Formats: sequence, structure tokens, C-alpha cells
Amino acid sequence: MAETAGLLLAAGAGRRFGGPKALAVLDGEPFVVRALRVLADAGCTPVRVVLGASADEVRALLPAAEAAVVAEDWESGMGASLRAGLRALEATGAEAAVVHLVDLPGVGAEVVRRVATGADGNTVARAAYDGVPGHPVVLGRRWWPEIAAGASGDKGARDWLKDRPDLRLVECGDLGTGHDVDRREDLPD
Repeated sequence: MAETAGLLLAAGAGRRFGGPKALAVLDGEPFVVRALRVLADAGCTPVRVVLGASADEVRALLPAAEAAVVAEDWESGMGASLRAGLRALEATGAEAAVVHLVDLPGVGAEVVRRVATGADGNTVARAAYDGVPGHPVVLGRRWWPEIAAGASGDKGARDWLKDRPDLRLVECGDLGTGHDVDRREDLPD
């Protein structure tokens, strides 16, 4: 099996949430730590986390300093984080990357494993929950320069993924909801 990296996007300021979601805590565990554990437990290696807002505070929670990638232009949106993360992964031997978002505490390692199964340099796969496309997304190395070139604003790879005939939707509704946490009231009980 090809080496599949984990890329965690955790740079946002969380304006609607009231602070960076990477620092939010659920069941005693910060979101960034939870998401990194999910990627590692799913077998992703290496794992990189893209930082922006409160970068020093979030970096202090990471188990390894080399995991941190700072998106200097993070305030321009998710596209900046995706570009910075994919560029950082170019120096690795990974053939694919699982792109995961820090504000998805309900997505576990079993979802990541299912979506990443069989990943290689040409993969374009995405989790779906009851047929609705969501995250994580798996992107083969072949596509990284093209995706990075087109990533802008708060869309990340959304436009690039739209209407792709080679996109493999992987149903994960039996494993979770894939709901993101935008506001504090969205936190699971």
C-alpha cells in the first residue's frame, strides 16, 4: 500500500465559535489533539497540521514540532491552509494525503481508514454521510500542484472536486455524521 499522509487543517480563528477550534476541548481533549490521534490511529504517516490563529498555543499541544506547518496567509481562508499543507507534504514520500478538518470531532479513525483504503498517487476520494459529500478527502500526489494552484479563499479544494468523474464517494454514514462544529452549541453532548 502507498504511504498516505495525514493533513490536518487547523489554522482558522473560529470567529463564529468564539476562538480557534483547534483549542476547543471535548471530553477533556483539545480538538487538535483528537484529530491528530484519529489520523495516526488510521495509519497516516507522516501527519502535518497547518496552523494560523493562535499558532504558538496550538503548536504547544502537538506531540512533535515537525508536525507543524504555519500558513502565514491563513486569514485569507482554507485555501491558504491547503496550499501550505500540500507544499509541506511534497518533501515527504507520501503518495496520497488524507485532508482532515480540525472541527470534525465525530469523525473517527475508522472513517479515515475507509476513505483512504487503496489510496495511491491518482486517488480522488471523499467521505459521504448518507450520500452527502463531506470530509475527510483523499488526494493523490499527482493532483497536489494543481489543487494548490487553484485553492483560494475559503473553498479549499471544493471547486476542484466539483463534478469530477474520477471522484470516489465513500459512504461513511454508518460510522458517523461528519457534522462540523461551527458554534459552541454544535458541540456534541
